[in-house]
Amino acid sequence: MATYAIGDVQGCYGALRRLLDIVRFDPPRDTVWFVGDLVNRGPQSLQTLRFIMNLGDAAVSILGNHDLHLLVAASGYTKQYPGDTLDDILSAPDREALLHWLRHQKLMHADSTLDYAMVHAGLLPQWTIEKALALAHEAEMVLRSDHHDDFLRPLYGNQPSAWHDDLTGDDRHRVIVNAMTRMRLCTAAGEMEFRHKLAPVDMPPGFMPWYDVPGRASRNTPILFGHWASLGVLLRGDVIGLDSGCVWGRKLTALRLEDRRTFQCGCTRTAQG
Repeated sequence: MATYAIGDVQGCYGALRRLLDIVRFDPPRDTVWFVGDLVNRGPQSLQTLRFIMNLGDAAVSILGNHDLHLLVAASGYTKQYPGDTLDDILSAPDREALLHWLRHQKLMHADSTLDYAMVHAGLLPQWTIEKALALAHEAEMVLRSDHHDDFLRPLYGNQPSAWHDDLTGDDRHRVIVNAMTRMRLCTAAGEMEFRHKLAPVDMPPGFMPWYDVPGRASRNTPILFGHWASLGVLLRGDVIGLDSGCVWGRKLTALRLEDRRTFQCGCTRTAQG
């Protein structure tokens, strides 16, 4: 009986199945956590989404920026970008069931027994695990409701760039989502920066990786995250980065939570665009 966390799959269905074979994943016995970005840029987003949905209780999935992009595009509030590979989902006969399932996934997950939390991108420095879970739940409830279009329509944008407890409405949801699904860098005060996507060198003055902010309120719980392919696998006591760039022709990574052993397999198909 084991729990595995897997980095950004992004439609690399073949690599996912090979990696699950390597760890001898057994759904009746084991559980797999996905750090978000199940779809897009890879060649088999539809097969990936169907497979993970059909794992049922054997899988825990959180939303990444590409998963939310699928929901926004499906609702007609943005065009697809060059390199997107979402058409197979958008034209699938089970499209509505897949989108409904995706809207009901979490933005953040935590397990006090295993003593891990999981988020796609990061947490702002002033957020404790408990506060972040509560904020994630706020946004999740709107996304799962009949008013989900009102949540998705204004979702895109970089402002506000920092959290304030008195934020309301669209601004409040946008900061929660941007931190949890897009952020890589922030200041000690929690101002986010979204342009820097490379490894954590030559960063804008005053900015640092979100997990390196001194006194970060969530530092006492190990946090699993993805989203940062150029960072690669990061194994520290307080944070574990699992995006090893599978969709860019590198590796797909799994971490067994019970003993922190890593497993990898290669990906032979690189992203489009």
